[in-house]
Amino acid sequence: MFISPAYAQSAGDGASILQTMIPFILIFAIMWLLLIRPQQKKMKEHRAMVESLRRGDQVVTAGGVIGKVSKVKEDGEVEVEIADGVKVRVVRQTITTVLSKTEPAREPAKEPAKEKSKE
Repeated sequence: MFISPAYAQSAGDGASILQTMIPFILIFAIMWLLLIRPQQKKMKEHRAMVESLRRGDQVVTAGGVIGKVSKVKEDGEVEVEIADGVKVRVVRQTITTVLSKTEPAREPAKEPAKEKSKE
């Protein structure tokens, strides 16, 4: 009496799978452009900055410690001098900012070999 029988509706519009997937594809594309791509670019720049560290660079670590690079080690560590005579080992990836870069050391100009004459 109060409940009417339910009738199945026909799928009259014939929406294809492609039409239902378009909104999901658009959402993924927007997320990639706004979130994923900039983050990958930032990570690439940070990796390049960390790989180009040299002795004498003034850096800031993730913990907020400011110091000067005194030695760059091959095993992913950097020795940072935070005060006169106080050096700490820091993992390269924890360096967040390079405040000042030093100029690369120039190789001394080679002098032409002088001929020794017998007099």
